[in-house]
Amino acid sequence: MRAVRVLIPAFALMAACSDPGAGQAQPNFVPPNRAAPASAASMKMSFAPVVKRAAPAVVNISARRLVRQQTDPFWQLFGLGAPRARIANSLGSGVIVRADGVIVTNNHVVEGGQEITVALADRREFPARILLADARTDLAVLKIDVPAGERLPVLPIDDSGDTEVGDLVLAIGDPFGVGQTVTNGIVSALNRTTDPTGEGGSAYIQTDAAINPGNSGGALVDMDGDLIGVNSFILSRSGTSSGVGFAIPAAVVRRVVETAVGGGRAVVRPWLGARTQSVTSEIARSLGLPLPQGALVADVWPGGPAARAGLRQGDVVTAADGQPVVDAASLNYVFSTRRPGDTVRLTVRRDGAREQTLNVRAEAPPASPARDQRTIEGQNPLNGATVINLSPAVADELGLDPFSGPGVLISGVGRGFAVGAGFRPGDIIRSVNGRRVASVRDLAAALEAPARGWQITLERGGQTITANF
Repeated sequence: MRAVRVLIPAFALMAACSDPGAGQAQPNFVPPNRAAPASAASMKMSFAPVVKRAAPAVVNISARRLVRQQTDPFWQLFGLGAPRARIANSLGSGVIVRADGVIVTNNHVVEGGQEITVALADRREFPARILLADARTDLAVLKIDVPAGERLPVLPIDDSGDTEVGDLVLAIGDPFGVGQTVTNGIVSALNRTTDPTGEGGSAYIQTDAAINPGNSGGALVDMDGDLIGVNSFILSRSGTSSGVGFAIPAAVVRRVVETAVGGGRAVVRPWLGARTQSVTSEIARSLGLPLPQGALVADVWPGGPAARAGLRQGDVVTAADGQPVVDAASLNYVFSTRRPGDTVRLTVRRDGAREQTLNVRAEAPPASPARDQRTIEGQNPLNGATVINLSPAVADELGLDPFSGPGVLISGVGRGFAVGAGFRPGDIIRSVNGRRVASVRDLAAALEAPARGWQITLERGGQTITANF
């Protein structure tokens, strides 16, 4: 039976705990203390002080959305049974990160919600509005209006990066709607990615703390009572906790919150301007590397940050800002957590042996060519499709590969011939009737040219498809 990734769209997941001595060197091994408790006080040691500090800042979130439900297709044949509307409710958790009522949660908890309610730990309820929703990070920032002069309890965001595997952590949320619940565990792994290519730039904290439906958006806190992650999803065969949960790291949370509070409507993710791949055992042997670790530069964007810093195809990035780069995902994660304008110091191994340091300026991916978004009209197979120029900025926004080459992206398919022709959002048009398509203007010109039929070549999911109409 395959383990599957389970998003709990109105629920939660996540838990673990972190140790007060995390990050401190342990030069000598200390044998475990198996002596009996020396006093009544030592028998009563618990996580209660940490919970008392952190729990008041964890809230319950409910979102109501209107869902249209189709009736039995049999009755529709007779013109009966119009679609009916029903109210769907989702339930999750959130964390107060600013005393004036700014709350962070998972995007999938509130996505599509027309009415969002936040219940505080003291059982008061407030309507909430969305300041920013970012599907790429699965984070959303909410705002509630509290009485004048009141300061809500908050969880400090700890993005120091000193969390280590084995640290104790607590997961706080509202599983199954039973009320605020605390579970504990350890950090099972860091920089864990679910993208096998490593291009996604997502690097999660993995924990064995129990995470169940309703915990989504809840807090993962260390033994200082600080927020080190926001619970996001689990891997499970049953859909409930099996000890493999994932949290969005605090560094990502802080970037999204800063953007929302600053009035931004979208998170700007700096990019390296290079396509990288993880160093495998085969690659390490061919390059004479001692270990299969690092990010191999496969391509460099002309004029991009990497190119201006002197990064070349074939270089292997082994460290970023002094931290080891284990694979491509860890390098992309470093850039995704930086602010535009920051400088990232890369340690690069070139020609198999020689190491050097390069300073790369973190910048937003360029929006060139311009978007030029339009909906196709006329007597052609793409009638009703909304198209847009493919640029690094658009590719980043939609999670596509910016190095896939020039083309026109189908961003939506409305009513029109395009629906029946089978076109889908995400398709990249490469040519029409043998004419190369590098921009929306090229596509419009090709579709306006007289033709007895249409031969359209597109790319879908990494495969090239040629269709005749």
